[in-house]
Amino acid sequence: MSEPYFLFKKNVQSAVKNRPLQDKVTASNLKYASAFKEARKQYQLLEAARQRAAVLKWKAVENLDKYLIEFEANFIKSGGKVIWALDASDALQEIAGILNRTKARRIVKSKSMVAEEIGLNQLLQQMEVKTVETDMGQFIIQLAHEKPSHLVAPALHKSKEEIAVLFYEKFKTSPSSTPEDLVKFTRNLMREKFIGAEAGITGANFIVADTGSVSVTENEGNAMLGMAFPKIHIVIAGIEKVIPSLTDLDLFMPLISTYGTGQQLTVYNSIISGPKQQDEKDGPEEMYVILIDNDRTNVLSKPDQRQLLSCIKCSACLNVCPVFNSIGGHAYGTVYNGPIGTAITPLIKGYESYGFFSGATTLCGRCTEACPVKIDLHKVFLYNRRDAAKTKRASKSQKWFYMFWRKAMLNRKVMNLGGVKSKKYLFDQVFKSWTGSRIMPKISAKSFNDHWREKMNMR
Repeated sequence: MSEPYFLFKKNVQSAVKNRPLQDKVTASNLKYASAFKEARKQYQLLEAARQRAAVLKWKAVENLDKYLIEFEANFIKSGGKVIWALDASDALQEIAGILNRTKARRIVKSKSMVAEEIGLNQLLQQMEVKTVETDMGQFIIQLAHEKPSHLVAPALHKSKEEIAVLFYEKFKTSPSSTPEDLVKFTRNLMREKFIGAEAGITGANFIVADTGSVSVTENEGNAMLGMAFPKIHIVIAGIEKVIPSLTDLDLFMPLISTYGTGQQLTVYNSIISGPKQQDEKDGPEEMYVILIDNDRTNVLSKPDQRQLLSCIKCSACLNVCPVFNSIGGHAYGTVYNGPIGTAITPLIKGYESYGFFSGATTLCGRCTEACPVKIDLHKVFLYNRRDAAKTKRASKSQKWFYMFWRKAMLNRKVMNLGGVKSKKYLFDQVFKSWTGSRIMPKISAKSFNDHWREKMNMR
């Protein structure tokens, strides 16, 4: 077994016993469920909207090369610069080059999962660049020296009391500060950072091919300020973020809001098509878009799994997942967690290390039902399990166990051997690592097969 497997197993064993963590995740998801119920009312035909979004993303993924080149051409026409990065190392090297050339040493950064994916914060620390996370949740995570635990709500695992104490330790604010107090304090602190910043780094919710634009969706306005004030604006985006047309945003903007946070539309929605022009007062003097592959083309090469590239990172699948609700985000030990993380990580990180990951699911299908772009996540888990098995990563003991298990399950006489005692032994000994954190139902004195035979007067 790989090191990530043992780390994941250790994390899970700890998380399932962490009731306060589960209470915080559950409380957050209950609020989301209530908000989502209201937000979805804006759609007369929600399923039609989902189907249209699925088709548009399928069209973009199937013609990825065409739309990326179209985006590049249109963005360059507006004065921007596009950089293609094969992997995380390429992307970091390009970002470092831009910051060194422009001598930018004060950075404001908005929330970006791609930044987490490529390890951008570690690079900026090594370069001794003063970097401030301007998203409230990410700022909390930065102060706590932690990693995000959720795609949309990175500080989901922290209570308001814990955050108040954290701010007291860092800034000597009142340890009993309310969330409103902390937001007001942070807003005033951030104003100085935006004004003094020499470069702003953001992600992108969508990149638009036909206009060469970058679309950023947010609720705090921090990304908008991070794009407007600094002279340099660097956008980092996975190549799968492209959509064909600007008119498609009328579908995707409310869809990502409804499924991501339970809003009809997020508060701030920015569309940027390059650096500021001669007649414009606001905006960067230089704007770069770094298009990152980082094994996304490996996902694209797999017909059964390439649908994962349609993901708009709304986190709806996390919010409904029974596994995520039981263990939280940090237990996964990966940048992308929850159903989408367990589906795509093996493809990006390799089956040798993460082949087990798609087994960390119940196959209940709730993630598929919740996905706004109709990704068949529960089917992708099965495809991944199939492909992981082909790598021959299973140990000899596992292979022997499953060989005997298969033979027993295909033979009624063998299944009936031992009766209740054998079943209890299986649950108490063989599967004790699984049953140790679960309340198992009592095993009936008679099996269904016994009851059936009696009913049918069979021997």
